[in-house]
Amino acid sequence: MKKTLMSLLAAVTLIAGCTTAKTENGGNSQSKTDDGIYNVAICRYTEHEALDEATRGFKDALSEKLGDKVVFEEENAEGNSEKCKEIAEKFLASDADLIMVNATPALQQVSKSVKDIPIIATSVTDYAAALDITEWSGATGTNVTGTSDLAPAEEQAKLFKELLPKARTIGILYCSNEINSSYQIVDIQDELELLGYECKKYTFESGADVEKKTKEACTDCDAVYIPTDNVAAQNAEVIEKAAGNVPIITGEEGLCKGCGVAALSVDYYNLGTLTGQMAYDILENKDNPAEMHIQYASSFAKKYVPERAEKAGITVPDDYEEITE
Repeated sequence: MKKTLMSLLAAVTLIAGCTTAKTENGGNSQSKTDDGIYNVAICRYTEHEALDEATRGFKDALSEKLGDKVVFEEENAEGNSEKCKEIAEKFLASDADLIMVNATPALQQVSKSVKDIPIIATSVTDYAAALDITEWSGATGTNVTGTSDLAPAEEQAKLFKELLPKARTIGILYCSNEINSSYQIVDIQDELELLGYECKKYTFESGADVEKKTKEACTDCDAVYIPTDNVAAQNAEVIEKAAGNVPIITGEEGLCKGCGVAALSVDYYNLGTLTGQMAYDILENKDNPAEMHIQYASSFAKKYVPERAEKAGITVPDDYEEITE
């Protein structure tokens, strides 16, 4: 009886020991089940085209490289920062090997709660601003790395000269609660003013005042600029109706499709793919997120919506690509 009991205890110990194998990745604890499967958790801040495409690219890239060695657990915070905290706690309990966060608010909330699991982010404009890092070296020095969707402000400003040469006053419309938006408008305002435009800022705190602020901007100004902004993207239809015939240039293609005339846009699917490749390096090659430099899109495309351009009487140069459904 004693021998049988000892054999049973040994078997239980062996099973427990084989359930999870721990490895170290630059001080960040990683787990991998005994069958070689990586558990990758995904927190999307909200649903809109840009974020959806980034998530799809991320999953496709990792699946292509790892095949059935990776499984995904995906959660959507539905635009609620507090829900991001709940999702972070859930991921901690599920013993994820890596967490992908999509959009700046998701990164900010999840990174506060998760310190010992690698976090890789995408659709984040500026990591230093998002994570309140004062001395920026290109890498965060923490368990966080990822990709940025920042488009060059100078090239975005040039769209106004190319498409709206008679405009004089530009309204800059954005959510004041999104640090990524607040970061972008500093540079775009500087570039627009260098080109001779007068700029006026119009901020909304949530979707509740988007319509009001859009109407104010479109009443006061000849044209409007909206950066990559999650609240704006969620309310693109509201913005389109409130804008009337005033042309809007946006920071990315998905938002432009909803309410804009043109955009200088990153390909979010490709950005997600790049993010997936970085995740692979963390999982398989044991790269340390703290030392991995943030990666940026290598190219941007000028896009436009033909129907809105025609309605606004805009002659679009040949190097712009049509945005289609």
